[in-house]
Amino acid sequence: MIDLKAVRADTMGCRHTLHFDNAGAALMPTPVFDAVQHHLRLERFLGGQEAARRSQPDLEAFYHQFAGLLNAQPEEIAYLENATRAWDMAFYGLRLEPGDRIITHGSEYASNFLGFLHLAKKKQVEIDIAPSDRSGQLDVEALERLITAKTRVIAITHVPTQGGLVNPAERVGDVARRYGLIYILDACQSVGQIDVDVEKIGCHVLTGTGRKFLRGPRGTGFLYMQRDLIKTVEPPFIDLKAATWTEDFDYVWRDDARKFENWESNVAGRVGLAHAVEYARGIGMKVIEERVQKLGAALRTSLKSVPGVQVCDLGEKKCGIVTFKKEGIPSSSVAEKLREQAMNVSVSSVEYARLDLGARGTGPVVRASAHYYNSEQEVETFVAAVANLK
Repeated sequence: MIDLKAVRADTMGCRHTLHFDNAGAALMPTPVFDAVQHHLRLERFLGGQEAARRSQPDLEAFYHQFAGLLNAQPEEIAYLENATRAWDMAFYGLRLEPGDRIITHGSEYASNFLGFLHLAKKKQVEIDIAPSDRSGQLDVEALERLITAKTRVIAITHVPTQGGLVNPAERVGDVARRYGLIYILDACQSVGQIDVDVEKIGCHVLTGTGRKFLRGPRGTGFLYMQRDLIKTVEPPFIDLKAATWTEDFDYVWRDDARKFENWESNVAGRVGLAHAVEYARGIGMKVIEERVQKLGAALRTSLKSVPGVQVCDLGEKKCGIVTFKKEGIPSSSVAEKLREQAMNVSVSSVEYARLDLGARGTGPVVRASAHYYNSEQEVETFVAAVANLK
């Protein structure tokens, strides 16, 4: 059980705001904020270099905390400044040749799909779109039928940014294993609200952000890369953190995931993100997942009962993200009117997920995303506010 009173006391934003924008950026708990502030004070009085030296235990803890969170090894973890850059460093480091094929799904995030398109133009790789099943999630059997001798990569999003769908990541991992394919999983919206285990999933690469369900600082991200793949993937660019200049005209790469990092980074953010993971693990990811799914289901069910509201979520399994539209009111206006009542939501636009929202013809949808520190009373208050919107 989660001590709701305690976690809300740790979340100062709860005192003034009904925050259902955790898929955008969650409210930071006090211990994480304090860790960031402490490091910034060190920088203020000692300078960035000395502050980083004194924060070295926290910086090293980052790798161990994430390893524990994801069931990985510390050497398989890297810090990046955001989820997209983490994904880019892995994807653009793959040795793909003209004619090689990538399988993805219509729920893929815009930045990732732009990466596919970019490589299609630059290297003439081919993109295959796995269809959805009747529930709207990725159809694993259909994905398997798309595999050819030229297929090299399966790259999908675990939880799409534009809805409550949870794609069947473990089943995709089984397919990737059987065919010897590289499997990239964008877990930007799942890590922090779902108990994610890279061994069970079977992915070779997993990327995410600190600011969403992990409740960490903005401008922080992470990369997991399976140890065997690290040996064969070279980052698209290099600096002295990634490699050692061994001779005048030679260098050697690091042999761990930190080869994808930059020497310069947001040290206070890294410290804060390490503490955010520690905070989540202290509560327990299985407990967090259970509560978030419960709140998401309650919010979804209650919104469906409101006249004029259309809930837009797909999938067999759903999470804490709930998307909807209200008849006669543009989604941007719904979000603004709720903001005026100190209720935070966001809007998912078609250009974020053209193959999903565009294909369904939904137009922009309101995205309300609950987290474990939200309360059942907040669900009721929020639904009543949506019902009263004119």
